[in-house]
Amino acid sequence: MMRITFVSNYINHHQIPFCEAMIEMLGNEGTFTFVQTEEMESDRKDMGWGSDLPAYVRRSYISPEERAACMQLIDGSEVVIFGGCEDESVISERLEKARLSKDPGYARTHLTIRYSERVYKSGQWKFITPRGLIKKNRDHTRYNRIPVYLLCSGAYVASDFKLFGAYKNKMLKWGYFPAFREYDPEKILDEKGKEKGDKKVISILWTGRMLDWKHPELAIETAKYLKDKDIEFFMDVVGDGPEKENVLRLVKEYGLEENVTVSGFKKPSEIRKMMEKADIYLFTSDRGEGWGAVLNESMNSCCAVVADSMIGAVPFLLTDGYNGSVYENGHKEKLFEKAAELAKDENLRRSLALRAYETIRDEWNAEVAAKRLLETIVSIREGKDLPEYKTGPCSREIPMAERKISKRAAGEI
Repeated sequence: MMRITFVSNYINHHQIPFCEAMIEMLGNEGTFTFVQTEEMESDRKDMGWGSDLPAYVRRSYISPEERAACMQLIDGSEVVIFGGCEDESVISERLEKARLSKDPGYARTHLTIRYSERVYKSGQWKFITPRGLIKKNRDHTRYNRIPVYLLCSGAYVASDFKLFGAYKNKMLKWGYFPAFREYDPEKILDEKGKEKGDKKVISILWTGRMLDWKHPELAIETAKYLKDKDIEFFMDVVGDGPEKENVLRLVKEYGLEENVTVSGFKKPSEIRKMMEKADIYLFTSDRGEGWGAVLNESMNSCCAVVADSMIGAVPFLLTDGYNGSVYENGHKEKLFEKAAELAKDENLRRSLALRAYETIRDEWNAEVAAKRLLETIVSIREGKDLPEYKTGPCSREIPMAERKISKRAAGEI
């Protein structure tokens, strides 16, 4: 009986499908528990996240007694998946026991696997700060000699961790895995678009919190570019936040009231319905987007995606010109051009959207991720070579300079 405990700050609808897949695949051979270490932020609750907690979730923060029980569970589990939690004390005792054990097999039978988004979202120059390096050594590099593996939730994670010498040859590709919806892709593609009088026009969608690093203003600037090119379209911009006032100002300034609708937060289920009708999805975040699960969801919904190359999920999920359209970070003219190209070329839109759907269906989904992670766990615990997956979840991640990753994702090299 293998006990697996997943520890993170809180559970959300992007993690639930993976957790449920793990439970199903373990069956009677093990148990799975998710330990939530803090209350979810109010703005995420307003977006419809975390309304109902699954039965396998325990909340360590609700009382001293529950924290003690959760700590006991973590200590006694054969496998702990740890990530997304600021409180290192939750895992440090377990890691220290493994590091100091005289039994060479102890760390494998009491396995800890970490997962992380990128560390230096605001810039890799931060790694040189003495305080930061001390913390990285305490939390990561001191465990280099034991089999602690890192699940890299984004294409820039390995680049960050390489800077301070952690997890050499022990980094695997990972991500977030929203619920996969099975469609007849040709049928859903036929039903896309926005009704305008007696015809349909191209439907474009942008969703998210309206924060500066998500750049909602670029959606409006794209709309202006398309209108100036006399391209017929309709754009929905959905979300709320500090940048919303600027977005509304730009819509008025550019005279886009008939082309663009700006609305507030909608529930995840409502967003998915909008994705199903959208021809093009704009994903304009910069390096601050560690992963970006809306990419999984929009690809699953057969959207032709135009995305910034520095978004964590983009180099893993998208290949420019094959299953999406990627522009190099900061080059907004490329964003405009690629959006216009897709708006004018139905065959290109359909081919990218179809392959995007297939990417999620065949590889980047919760069932594939859970199956591969369990196979990887068994191999580590038994001291065997790791499974060699060529691409996708749990395939080997090789650190590379972030600039090279970005340019390669955008098809520049």
